[in-house]
Amino acid sequence: MPEILVIALAIILLFGAKKLPEFARAIGEAIKEFKKAMKDVQEEIKIPETTSPNTISPAANQVPRQAAQAAEAEKKETSGTPAA
Repeated sequence: MPEILVIALAIILLFGAKKLPEFARAIGEAIKEFKKAMKDVQEEIKIPETTSPNTISPAANQVPRQAAQAAEAEKKETSGTPAA
């Protein structure tokens, strides 16, 4: 505790009692701006919750389905049954 009092006294002597409120106000505004900027950045890079990276889109399912249908058609052709 005595160290803090010595530091506070040194700051008052260096900057003066009239400058301390201005200094504190400037620091408060800087912290406020920093928090606002952090919030804006977090909102900007936020991924919408409706889509998941593990979800497969319907278009992505089309290629495997078409490949499976083509393989099934080949099996029917090789077995002698006409393809549909």
